Amino acid sequence: MRTFLFLLLTGSLLTAVSPASAQEKTAVRVRPIGAVDYGTGAQFLFRNGEVVLHQDNNYQPLTKNIRLANGTKINYKSGIVELPSGKLTTLHEGDYVNSAGSIVFATPSSAAAARHDTIGANAARFEQYVERGKIVPLSDLQAQLNRQSQQLKLMEQKVRLLNQKIDLLSRQSTPPDTRQLDQQLRELDQQLQQLAK
Repeated sequence: MRTFLFLLLTGSLLTAVSPASAQEKTAVRVRPIGAVDYGTGAQFLFRNGEVVLHQDNNYQPLTKNIRLANGTKINYKSGIVELPSGKLTTLHEGDYVNSAGSIVFATPSSAAAARHDTIGANAARFEQYVERGKIVPLSDLQAQLNRQSQQLKLMEQKVRLLNQKIDLLSRQSTPPDTRQLDQQLRELDQQLQQLAK
């Protein structure tokens, strides 16, 4: 009788659904009919008056309209893009749509035209944007690396001292004298603060 009750209880526990798992719902993302996944590096580039697939430094002419997984539609002949919200925009030379459905404009005037901002498209003067990183002299870089190396060594010493203190405190029933360790920790903290300045 005991084994029967044990088996019955075990079986009911195994087949029961926990309240947490019963409430879990996974969001199911439905792919639009006809949508094709081109991978993350695909770009639908407007080039020479039509949309081409640019992927892995290769350009392939398209023979049909494109529908992306997020619902974005691209007309391969005219460059008209319909976003999932229903908004229409036209690609200009150099503009492209990435595989996620985001439009990347080649020029500020192209972006202004997509916003139907004719004043901004014609009147604005833009310079070529070139991203320049901060140039750090090699001597400054070396000094910064040395300072970080010293900080790392001091932090390693601090971890060792803290581990010693924990070991002392956990081994003895009466509180041990940790003044020497505490003093060493204070000195390390001061050195770390000086390096941080």
